[in-house]
Amino acid sequence: MAGVAQSLMTEDFRKLYGSAEGVRIFRAPGRVNLIGEHTDYNLGFVLPVALDLATYIAAAPSTDGKLRIYSEFRKEMREWNVADLAALTPARHWTDYPIGVAQELLCAGLAIAPANLLVRSSVPEGSGLSSSAALEVSTALAFLAGRLLDPLDLARLCQRAERNFVGMPCGIMDQYISVFGREHSAVEIDCRSLGRRFVELPAGITFVAVNTMVKHALAGSAYKDRVAECAAAVAGIKEKFPGVESLRDVSPEQLESVAPSLPAVVERRARHVVTEDARVGRYVEASTRGDLALMGELLVESHRSLQHDYEVSCAELDFLVDTALAIDGVLGSRMTGGGFGGCTVTMLRPDAVARFGQEMARAYQRQFQAAPQIYACRPSAGAGEVKDSEEF
Repeated sequence: MAGVAQSLMTEDFRKLYGSAEGVRIFRAPGRVNLIGEHTDYNLGFVLPVALDLATYIAAAPSTDGKLRIYSEFRKEMREWNVADLAALTPARHWTDYPIGVAQELLCAGLAIAPANLLVRSSVPEGSGLSSSAALEVSTALAFLAGRLLDPLDLARLCQRAERNFVGMPCGIMDQYISVFGREHSAVEIDCRSLGRRFVELPAGITFVAVNTMVKHALAGSAYKDRVAECAAAVAGIKEKFPGVESLRDVSPEQLESVAPSLPAVVERRARHVVTEDARVGRYVEASTRGDLALMGELLVESHRSLQHDYEVSCAELDFLVDTALAIDGVLGSRMTGGGFGGCTVTMLRPDAVARFGQEMARAYQRQFQAAPQIYACRPSAGAGEVKDSEEF
């Protein structure tokens, strides 16, 4: 028997398009990054988990040569002639994500068939939980319609869509974890080799994301500035250490030796990336040992580095972290995602979750006159087609 929610989505598709013949449903998860922020585009290490918050796309062939995409969240339909997809230019609109994916598939020699799509998502936009990558990956699966593509190629294709069409110089973490997520595990990703290892998290902890409700728009923010500042740091360090190709290659000792020759802002950006890469490794080791205290300390160190050296936090994120750390049962907390809004991720004992949610909501409402959204972070499987026996 089909899952109840799957049946409902199929019925909603039928109401929207008049028929659900041939409909298939594809899913791609959002993610929360436990540690390793702004290290992916510096070819370093990250430690995300895929979430059970996901984007679902119901898709079926159309017969009139058109591609239609309907977003439930926006209550908005857009359509194009399939023959025109390759020539489209960015519209500065949410549809740039699926159109960018379509163009990358066409560049790879994979035809886009006329289709009707219905997009439904539980990944909150602008939250730092990677709604964009969830949309890209689920759209790619819908366009592929069962054709096989190597999973790593899928992640790289979706990253190219965001870089080349949307115009965001992102690393590969978000698309990668959306494809390669695993239940009950974090995934340590080497963003240079694109290798991975699954990291089973210790018993006795859970993770909760708290949304500031401040929507970041990274394409229009300081994100691109940070990418440029990291490149400037590499250029300066390379003068003394020619073997350095990215900040991934820089040791703390090397950075210290060249720091006087770098602009102060550039040196701070580099310091965050170099120390953050090391924190990922230490966090994985602490997790393997079940050293919960050190894991928590590393999360806080990460946040302070993002706050002061990388300068991508904001008053709302800092307030949530500081408030969380004063609650009994909380082991560590930090901002997660690109910054300038979005979410924090907090590591805490399971018996503290209910109290944590109540105290955080009350404090945030009092400080900012807004109610934060709070999400349990359950490590989940990566993207794929929703089968008849599955519910969502």
